Amino acid sequence: MNEIHSSLQRRLADLDESLFIPREISWLSFNARVLQEAADDTVPVIERLRYLGIFSNNMDEFFRVRVAEVRRLITVSDASLRPQAKDLLAAIQKRVVELQKQFEKTYNGVLRDLQARQIYMINERQLDPGQASFVQAFFTRTVLPELEPILLREGHSIPPLNDESIYLALDIRTAEAYNYAVVEVPTDRLDRFVQIPRRKGKAGKVFIALDNVIRACLPQMFRGVFQIDEVAAYCFKFSRDAELEIDPGISESLIDKMETSLKQRRRAEAVRFVYDAAMPQRLLDHLCSRFGFGKYDSLIPGGRYHNSKDFMSFPNVGPKYLEFQPLPPIRLSRLDDPGSLADNIREQDVFLYYPYHPFDYIVDLLKTAALDPSVTAIKICLYRVAKQSRVIDALVNAVQNGKRVLAVVELAARFDEAANISWAQRLTESGIQVIFGIPGLKVHSKLLLIERREEGQIRFYSHIGTGNFNEKTARVYTDFTLLTYDQNIGRDIYDVFDFLQYTYKRPRYRTLLVSPHSTRPGLMHLVEQEIANARAGYRAEITLKCNNLVDNQLVMKLYEASDAGVHIKLIIRGMCSLLPGVKGISENIEAISIVDRYLEHPRAYVFYNRGNPRYLIGSADLMTRNLDYRVEVLCPVRDPAAQKTLQDILDQQWYDNVKARIIDQHQVNAFVPRPRKAPMIRSQESIHRYLATGKLPRYPRTPVTGKKPQRRRKRH
Repeated sequence: MNEIHSSLQRRLADLDESLFIPREISWLSFNARVLQEAADDTVPVIERLRYLGIFSNNMDEFFRVRVAEVRRLITVSDASLRPQAKDLLAAIQKRVVELQKQFEKTYNGVLRDLQARQIYMINERQLDPGQASFVQAFFTRTVLPELEPILLREGHSIPPLNDESIYLALDIRTAEAYNYAVVEVPTDRLDRFVQIPRRKGKAGKVFIALDNVIRACLPQMFRGVFQIDEVAAYCFKFSRDAELEIDPGISESLIDKMETSLKQRRRAEAVRFVYDAAMPQRLLDHLCSRFGFGKYDSLIPGGRYHNSKDFMSFPNVGPKYLEFQPLPPIRLSRLDDPGSLADNIREQDVFLYYPYHPFDYIVDLLKTAALDPSVTAIKICLYRVAKQSRVIDALVNAVQNGKRVLAVVELAARFDEAANISWAQRLTESGIQVIFGIPGLKVHSKLLLIERREEGQIRFYSHIGTGNFNEKTARVYTDFTLLTYDQNIGRDIYDVFDFLQYTYKRPRYRTLLVSPHSTRPGLMHLVEQEIANARAGYRAEITLKCNNLVDNQLVMKLYEASDAGVHIKLIIRGMCSLLPGVKGISENIEAISIVDRYLEHPRAYVFYNRGNPRYLIGSADLMTRNLDYRVEVLCPVRDPAAQKTLQDILDQQWYDNVKARIIDQHQVNAFVPRPRKAPMIRSQESIHRYLATGKLPRYPRTPVTGKKPQRRRKRH
């Protein structure tokens, strides 16, 4: 945790507000883009409801990680930094309240649109007698056995509450006094949304939230305890600090330490308390007192419902057009031939783009390697995997077929720690060599290395990706994968795994940029080359596509490049602390963000290099942690066909005029304007057509903002 403190302290100490957007404010701007999708009535209505769930889930993680970090800085940092951190926390609070109001407005609009399609979300006050009878029976039979109310009595401690759950604060009035209690809504064991009978003679589908089922039956929880005159329930939830404290001692195994830390997370300090704004002040005061909230905790009034992340799994009970229709997967004929996958990769690099191409190809590669008598070893980095992982099954099968298998499992993959502990134990029990990387350095690389004996020598088949080995997320995240027989790349990946096993080694990589060793200097060098080319009068361009751009040193170098006349195009999904288009600082920098049906997840970096572009893909975002405090890999893409595919994909995203927003210093998320008479380009759909047919859309002639790059003089 000390490293995190010092990292944030350095960032705030160096911050010049005229040159940078605080990354927390920029992240909230990203989540506002998600909310825009929920408010867009051209998006299918069930998907709009799911976007509300994504927004809520994102906000939970934001408080557990980002806000918790700022709050820790206020309480433990050097006094000189506290005013900035306090101002930042106040700005966060203000923006969150604004977004919460937008959320409630959007939610009510989505409910109206659902009703127009005869899908109804009703509350306990809207039940007719038949529905009320059904709800009462469902509560007694199914819900009541799952409830464990906690009475808030003076002198009685409150057990730790789960920050992934929602709770009802119960305001119980008897003849003698007010009594208070809390009860968890058991959404981990029961569906949040319960379908109930429709009104007699009415068409449509009717749902009631599980919390409203409980509200409808509150007195039944306290039969024989209170003679209740009146009882009401108000929803609330916590967000706790998600940082894990891991004791550096050697008395326990790393898995034991992680399990202990996960238990402690349940007792971590709350950094946000969201509550129903209709809650009586005396009940709110009582909860704040009992839970010990301080002045730096975020107390946020909200609507009647919380944990809207449950909307992410809301079922479509209407026609198919109420949700996105799946785009058919695009098969590659040369990989579908009955011949060897190894032969195909040896003949030419394979470039895949999920979810347009199926992830099945990677599973097939692993299954083939498990059976191939020429394969001697498989090495892989596992960060997040699917619950039912065919990747894990293939690795276990490889061991059973006599292969040496090494799996690097990152136990500190945030919020997947418990799952990865379980996977590590299963892999170990299966005979796979499992290592956990390097203390203090998360292993975030997406690497797979297959060692095969050919003509008496070991040859390498390499996988470098931007996404995890996860069949589930590969259907909803966009990600690149390169499969290559390039032996220099293979030797470098071999050296990465060697470094992970023997951390005292410092390999000299031939082709890869590897954090924490060479990614930062390598990227800085490539930017400096473009600066030199621009100053010499040559055309100079940089395209950066990633999730986040918040490293101050790199941002300053990009400002320098802009000043030199380098045209810089940024496609940033999330946080961007760089200010594009500022006169005298970043006039040659344009930035967009795309939010659509798939989560944009790839990292791809292109440097024009006097007409011989250098393409890199890999796992590293442009964040200080990824460049300096993680094991990340960026790999060159050299195959001409793969380069063309990558460039065509980036071009379509750059000219997206349907789902792209402009990132600028004002953080207003304006949509990219569509030039007069120009065709609509929705990149996630046009890319699918392109990969299926090879046809590109027609692009407008002007850049996104309509401004041309400023160069010193023309030279080709």
